[in-house]
Amino acid sequence: MTVADGVRTEVIGAVGVCRIDQPDTRNALSPALLAAVIDGLEELDGDPTVRCIVLAGTDDVFATGADARSLAASTPEADANQGQADFWSRLSAVGAPVVAGVSGWALGTGCELALACDLVVASKTTRFGQPEVTLGLIPGGGATQRLTRALGKQRAMELILTGRRMGAEQAHGYGLVNVVADRKRWFEATMSLAVQIAERAPVATRLAKRAILAADRENLDEGLATERALLSEAMATEDHAEG
Repeated sequence: MTVADGVRTEVIGAVGVCRIDQPDTRNALSPALLAAVIDGLEELDGDPTVRCIVLAGTDDVFATGADARSLAASTPEADANQGQADFWSRLSAVGAPVVAGVSGWALGTGCELALACDLVVASKTTRFGQPEVTLGLIPGGGATQRLTRALGKQRAMELILTGRRMGAEQAHGYGLVNVVADRKRWFEATMSLAVQIAERAPVATRLAKRAILAADRENLDEGLATERALLSEAMATEDHAEG
């Protein structure tokens, strides 16, 4: 197990686990904590034994927005110097499927972090939200784009312009959450889904992830071409040859 700056990483079987656990800040995603999270995810992604990654918080909080001190000191130049500017692009470059295990609060950047994962398991106690407008700000980690693509303009407008909270069941109904679990079983349910993915051919799951994510940035013809190219890669692998 590796522990650094409020983040713990370990490998359980073929699943890499990255846990955010900084109780003194309630997992507020300061630049330092974001850096520790992405370093942990990239470390696990580079481990050849890891076929799927779980990103989780604690029972009470997955993650929340930047702490007050970070916001007060924040400038575009400071953000770039502190490594925030490339966090989201580095996250999107993680090749292994990433399952978010969410319980308790997932607000602001914490909500955006969950949305940026490939699948989401949430406990019944989870509350998602983008409260930035209540602070005179707007989301800056992708919520305006990901929520609009996932939910459509009207629902994205409602959630972001009001800043209201959304429960796990509602998020599941909207298609933002894959599995809703009891509060005492959310991590077990997250690991169960991750193990299912880890049992599949590892090259195929990574290529399938790339093909699906291409739909966010490519038109249909381009996406179909990407799918065919990645299928050709999959057919040339040892996994396919062995059946």
